[in-house]
Amino acid sequence: MNTEILGIIAMFAVTLVIGIFLGKYIANVYGYKKTFLDPVFEPIEKVIYKISGINPSRQMNWKQNMYAMLAINLIWFIIGFLLLMNQAWLPLNPDGNPNMTPDLAFNTTISFLVNCNLQHYSGETGVSYLSQLYLMFLQFVTAATGMAAMAVLFKAFKEKTSTELGNFYDYFTKSIIRILVPISVIVAFILSMNGSPMTFEGKDHIITMEGQKADVSRGPVSAFVAIKHLGTNGGGFFGANSAHPLENPNYITNITEMVTQMIIPFALVFALGFYLNKRKLSWVIFTVMTVGFLALTIPNVVNETGGNPLITQMGTDSSLGAMEGKEIRFGSAASGYWSIATTVISTGSVNAMHDSTMPLSGMNELLAMMINCFYGGCGVGILNYFIFIILAVFISGLMVGRTPEFMGKKIEAKEMKIAMIVALFHPFLILAGTALTAYLPEFGAKTLNNPGFHGFSEMLYEFTSSAANNGSGFEGLGDNTPWWNISTGIVLLLSRFIPIIGPVAIAGLLAQKKYIPESSGTLKTDTATFGFMTLAVILLIAALSFFPALTLGPIAEQIQYFSK
Repeated sequence: MNTEILGIIAMFAVTLVIGIFLGKYIANVYGYKKTFLDPVFEPIEKVIYKISGINPSRQMNWKQNMYAMLAINLIWFIIGFLLLMNQAWLPLNPDGNPNMTPDLAFNTTISFLVNCNLQHYSGETGVSYLSQLYLMFLQFVTAATGMAAMAVLFKAFKEKTSTELGNFYDYFTKSIIRILVPISVIVAFILSMNGSPMTFEGKDHIITMEGQKADVSRGPVSAFVAIKHLGTNGGGFFGANSAHPLENPNYITNITEMVTQMIIPFALVFALGFYLNKRKLSWVIFTVMTVGFLALTIPNVVNETGGNPLITQMGTDSSLGAMEGKEIRFGSAASGYWSIATTVISTGSVNAMHDSTMPLSGMNELLAMMINCFYGGCGVGILNYFIFIILAVFISGLMVGRTPEFMGKKIEAKEMKIAMIVALFHPFLILAGTALTAYLPEFGAKTLNNPGFHGFSEMLYEFTSSAANNGSGFEGLGDNTPWWNISTGIVLLLSRFIPIIGPVAIAGLLAQKKYIPESSGTLKTDTATFGFMTLAVILLIAALSFFPALTLGPIAEQIQYFSK
């Protein structure tokens, strides 16, 4: 067990070191500074701009940038929707997988479009290789969309007073060509060398050690899994996701996938400091995020390594921890660590079944998505945290009698209204969706595999995962129904674009205002005190919004569990 804990510490340390260096590189990319890879990537970008007719030097305001984002996403949705409903007779379908129903195609396309990958199908039988390739394409572009939106926010605070906030298409292209593709190639190579398939052949027919015939699904797995983690997408090539031995064959690939899914969220925090020349601010933000992350991770590791006491009472050896739903090649400690990392950063991939974790572990997984700003996904993590910075600045200013300011710009009524809408819309989508489903038994109760408190947690988890653009699930839920496909699809759309448009709108409004130089009366936002204030605001909003629902779900289950 000590070795497993050391493995977790090593994974976090490696991620941090890579994240700092990658953050500096990303800041140089978005800041148009020279990098050692310019000779390789500049010619490729020029060809793309020439073919597409994009003028990368054209400056856009925040509204034009957001219009570009929405327009291009609409096109990707239409293509994906039509492809999934017609995949049966299109090429690259060696296993003869059928077309998706309209409601499932609607949910799947939106899910991959919004960086969630909430899969209501099994990859082995639900999609063709052509569909998998398109979904892999969406995993690249949706990660780049979040990163490009974040770059617009960076640009807004770089300039003292300006309406010119860069070019979305240029940020988007650079995110893919200079960051996502090269790292994905490295990760895919490591996975291929350790046993993940990379082929377009259909199922392999084998004879098991028991002498039985079995069909083993395969495909371009390595490439798909690489970007699913790097882009904090999380969609599994197979139904079991990264618990599947061909997606995640051994402990080396487990470390690789764990580090890969966290390096860009880490790096973007440091990129903020390098880009704005405010490294102290980035360390304050990273520290707050890490405190929140550890407050959720440590209990989960302890819960899962401690084993299930009810099973222990039956005389079963639980020295390996609570191993129900877990893979022996990873162990309970690494699975507990993964369960929070994947929910905190909105990846949603799993190397163990979250439905089988201890009740309070499930609560922490829910909290990670409900808070939705400790590291977060590619770009959107910073955008979500930015909302809480605005709220903390405003509250702090009122408490000490100072005009609320951030980065030399006054926070006024319009910015606060947008911030509050974004902050409260997240719990509204989760709680309203769960309440409506619980109220309608034909939609809710009849799709549950577990009754009582855990069944409520399954419904709460599904809407939380959708609203947080996460994609993991309590898989006792029968989610491939018109109700779940349509309702979560709507939640996915709203919870993706409102939290992107809102922060960028605030940044755009602030960028237009007159810059106010720092003085003795300026509220410092790069101090430990302000970091604590931001953390308090985050926890206060989460506690007030979600504690009643958590009480009805995992907390009640824990009490019931240990009262037996």
